[in-house]
Amino acid sequence: MSISIVPSLKVLKPAAIVVGVAFLGLILGYWANAALTTGNAPSFAPGYAPQQPIDFSHKIHAGDNQIDCLYCHTQASKSTSAGVPSVAKCAGCHQQVATDRPQIRRVMEYWENQEPIPWIKVHDLPDFVYFPHKRHVAAGVACQTCHGPVETMDVISRQAPSQMGLCLNCHKEHQVEFGTDCLTCHQ
Repeated sequence: MSISIVPSLKVLKPAAIVVGVAFLGLILGYWANAALTTGNAPSFAPGYAPQQPIDFSHKIHAGDNQIDCLYCHTQASKSTSAGVPSVAKCAGCHQQVATDRPQIRRVMEYWENQEPIPWIKVHDLPDFVYFPHKRHVAAGVACQTCHGPVETMDVISRQAPSQMGLCLNCHKEHQVEFGTDCLTCHQ
């Protein structure tokens, strides 16, 4: 005599189908939200451009005035993070330059109140990601490689998704070896 579990499994089939369809719907919805939204894109998606406390134009600073990225983002050559410039860096120029403009007056209010400007990060990586800016700067990788043509942007927006595939493809294309820490998980 043989015992079969098929009759018992037939009872579970409708529930399994519902769970499978719901899971597939969640995955497709998540992907569609990340891929198709603009303006209000999730912070990891291309097009993400949060409203900043100051209307800062990289086009004017890095483009028109040709200020090097490392002048303001001094930590990029020394640290894992590029950092944002201190209000003192901004005030250093703007105590003399364009002092009559409303946005510059707002910068100077932060300076006078000894408060940092509460910038919202556009290119923020998850905490578990180790990305050494200093190694990429030392290797001569242009900031635009990951951040896009910032010198043309009045409003900074994310140009590419923050996904490991971008890094892996770049390292393969340029035949750069990964550290052993990276290869532990990413082979």
